[in-house]
Amino acid sequence: MSGIELFVVTLTGYLIGSISFAVLVAKSQGVDIFQVGSGNPGATNVKRTLGSKWGNTVFALDALKGFVAAGWPMLWLCGSGDAGLRLGIVGLVAAILGHSYSVFLKFRGGKGVATTMGGLLAVMPQVLLLGLLAWLITYYASKIVALASILFALSLPVSAYFFYDNSGGFDPRLILATLLALLIILRHRANIVRLLRGEENSFKK
Repeated sequence: MSGIELFVVTLTGYLIGSISFAVLVAKSQGVDIFQVGSGNPGATNVKRTLGSKWGNTVFALDALKGFVAAGWPMLWLCGSGDAGLRLGIVGLVAAILGHSYSVFLKFRGGKGVATTMGGLLAVMPQVLLLGLLAWLITYYASKIVALASILFALSLPVSAYFFYDNSGGFDPRLILATLLALLIILRHRANIVRLLRGEENSFKK
């Protein structure tokens, strides 16, 4: 993994992640996503303000960002051993940072959960599967997206430990899972405060 490869993958991942589909989709419907709902430019706020159709569209597009940012370096260096995986991880982290701190939005952005899920499909599909299971169980039990996202995050390092035990050598996916969990939880700080107060929004009718 050369310095040029690292730079290209990092910059490309960040720029891909910085594309805010929440802002673009909301604007196409005549809505400023920063001025409605929670004000967060993410799929959940789009769903809450514009409906499931547009919210799910944003979620899918945000997930695609993570998948592309992580997947293209792995495809590019296919057959190069761990180099492709390591660059895929770099691309994913860069995309999540771009999504959360977009250069196009004055370094504002969404929480990064959908982008994380898309990237994990390319890098750690088994970990993603267990994380999605945790998310679905929590969401349908509580109807609170933030709580589901936080438990999804907490599941990542736990399942990564079992799938990628580093007893045979260092596996960067263990560090990635821990880093992603920390990033997601940090981006949900305000939600955690509202959860503790019993004030967090839900989709209950």
